[in-house]
Amino acid sequence: MKIVAFFGSLLGLIIIAIVCTFFNYKFSMGCSDHLKRAADANTIETAEVELRTALAYMQVNDLTHGHVSIFLKQPKNDIGFWYTNLSQTLAELEIVPDSATQLEKSNVLMKLRETILDETQYGTEVTTPSWVSVHPYNGTIAFLVIILGLICFVSGCMWWADIGGW
Repeated sequence: MKIVAFFGSLLGLIIIAIVCTFFNYKFSMGCSDHLKRAADANTIETAEVELRTALAYMQVNDLTHGHVSIFLKQPKNDIGFWYTNLSQTLAELEIVPDSATQLEKSNVLMKLRETILDETQYGTEVTTPSWVSVHPYNGTIAFLVIILGLICFVSGCMWWADIGGW
């Protein structure tokens, strides 16, 4: 029974990791990669298209409000603020007149870049709330990982003790 519990919970953890990887890939392809492209755009028009694509993904996947935090609501994990900030950035891009000077357009694109990207210890990254790719399943995933992790650990220790590991 200990072996079944150990391998069953281990399999459950592996499945959760695969599901999270799939959600992360889907989010990357539908949203964060487009945000990065918008930040890297050389023209207002290109930035608008990419930002509009990312915002459409957010709307379709209900990433317009809420929080990714489970217990402690941190401002950095507020999806509503993130979505509103990006929507307002798109609105600013849309009002730039065609007659604007190259300097004015460059300033708007620099502001866009500063809004979308952050400098971290790992380099430049797209600003997103943590674990937004699995929202709204954050709580369920955290609960399952804790329960399955405990079952895996306890049953693994018991199995190890039975085979003379200690």
